[in-house]
Order: sequence, then C-alpha cells, then structure tokens
Amino acid sequence: MKNKDLLVQVKSRRAETLSSLVAEELERMIIRGELQAGDRINESALAEMLSISRGPIREACRSLEKSNLVKVVTNRGVFVREMSVAQAAEIYDVRAHLFGLAGRLAAKRISLREIAELRANVAEMQNAKDIDTYYPLNVDFHARLVELSGNKRVAELYTALSKELHLFRRRGLVEHDSMGLSNQEHVEIIEALRNHDSDLAERAMNAHILAGKARLLERLEEPSPEISEPGSHITKEKE
Repeated sequence: MKNKDLLVQVKSRRAETLSSLVAEELERMIIRGELQAGDRINESALAEMLSISRGPIREACRSLEKSNLVKVVTNRGVFVREMSVAQAAEIYDVRAHLFGLAGRLAAKRISLREIAELRANVAEMQNAKDIDTYYPLNVDFHARLVELSGNKRVAELYTALSKELHLFRRRGLVEHDSMGLSNQEHVEIIEALRNHDSDLAERAMNAHILAGKARLLERLEEPSPEISEPGSHITKEKE
C-alpha cells in the first residue's frame, strides 16, 4: 500500500472516530435534556466549542438521523426530532415486548455477580435527587438488563427504539414519586431474575415499560412546565 493511500485511510478513520464521539456527545445532551425536541443544532458553534471541523459534526448528525434522533432539513439545518404522542405510544408497546423477551432470556442465565451489580445500580438511582441524575442511570440500567439477555439482536432493536423515546421518557419521570415507583419496579424485576423465574421476569419487565407509558400519558395530560434547564445556546437554536 502506498503511503498516500495509507494517509487517506488514517484520516478517514480519524474522521469516523471523531464523528462517533460527536454523535455520542449529542445523544448524551438529548438524554440529559440539554437538547430538546425542536432544538436546532448549531454546527458552527459546536465545531468551535469542540475545536474540530464541521465535517465530523455533519457525519454525526447523519448518524443520529438514522437513529431517528434528529431531522436534517435541507437549507435549514439539523433539528432534534419531534415525535407525536401516538408515535411514542406505538414504540412503547413494541419496546415492552422486547424488554419482556429480554427478561425471559436473562432469567435463564444471570449470575449472582450480575444480580449484585444490578442491585448496586438500583441503589444509585434511589439516591438520585432529580431527573437529570436519575435518567441517565435509568437508561444504563435498562441497557444492561437487555444486554444480560445474551441476544444481540434483541439488544440492537431495543436500543434503537429506546433512542427514539429519550425526549418522551424523561417527561414520564419528572415527578419524584414517579422515579420512586419506577425504581421499585426495578427491584421487583431483579428479584424475578434472581429466582430465575423466566415467566415472572418477562411479565415484570413488560409491565415496567407499559407502566412508564402510562405515567407518560398521564403527564402529557397535565400542563407542561419546563422539565430541565435549557441547553447552552452554543449548541442549539430554536427554529
């Protein structure tokens, strides 16, 4: 391979790595509520803040568009995707069945060490004082449960659906009582897994997602106060 070709490959790989890191950062901002539905992502300001070119940022946005987290509007820019309640409800239903299947599979293979790990995660969530602390922990906990199923395809499908729901899921957990109820359901899931009860684990994990859907729909019927401080104007603009 010629040196020139190798240099091109190295630069390409570096760009891919940068775009992946930017995509992860933008996703984190969406999870934490720093970027919300309808916000415009300011590519120039983000590039300046991260001290990189706009190329990796554009690639990151294209990646997030495939995940249905953002929408690229020609001649207008990139916006955090807005989703209807009906669309969110449909995804919750599918996600509930996937999560239940993950529970059934995980119950057959989970170890005591993994149970201890999950209990530590729940304890950490129990100590969370607000949604900005609780929600990322909750996302990681759910992802770990699905990972423990040992089925990579289930995990991929569940992750894709969960990403689409980040904006809506936060709203169902805003009240502290809702976070407490959600975490109690986590405890019940862990007990079913600890007992290697596949039927109960499937029912508990399916019911947990549907309970989250119910909390969300109840929340959406109420007036909508601000659920977190707006993100920095450096990386977002309203349409």
